[in-house]
Amino acid sequence: MHSEPLSFDPIAEARRQWARRWTDEPARGMAAIAGLMRVQQVMLARLNTALRPLNLSFARYEALMLLSFSGRGSMPLGKMGERLQVHRASVTNIVDRLEQAGYVARRTGGTDRRTTLAEITSAGRAVAAEATELLNPSGFDIPGLTVEEVERLNELMMKVRREIGDFRLPEPSQRGTTR
Repeated sequence: MHSEPLSFDPIAEARRQWARRWTDEPARGMAAIAGLMRVQQVMLARLNTALRPLNLSFARYEALMLLSFSGRGSMPLGKMGERLQVHRASVTNIVDRLEQAGYVARRTGGTDRRTTLAEITSAGRAVAAEATELLNPSGFDIPGLTVEEVERLNELMMKVRREIGDFRLPEPSQRGTTR
């Protein structure tokens, strides 16, 4: 990431170029997707910088939080990959780094010895809590948006994620349960 702001909006320029070559309709969608990706990159860099003093990356923090929110404090690596939406090799790397730090331990999956579980340790719970205390006051702020705009953004992103097949809302009788 660069440290100085650019002197122009690269997404607006890409949209202008796109619309010149094609039409404004695909340019609009391209600009929205490119903008989302750029915001994601900038926000991820910001979160990684905040977590650096704890020797965590945001990916490792997410994994710790996923494990801490699970009922048993453990989860098969494959399921972690699905939930975090990362490749199996990335989950292995994340768990390796967390294990080296003493934040998780690998276990066999009970009756299915082929399954490997990642289990959060007490040190992992402590660093996850410390990281959350660090991030909650401002790390999760979205600069430039009001509380209402953040809520609207959440609603819009949820709508897009649902439409592209990221999740299905459960039947009314199953609401409140997770799988």
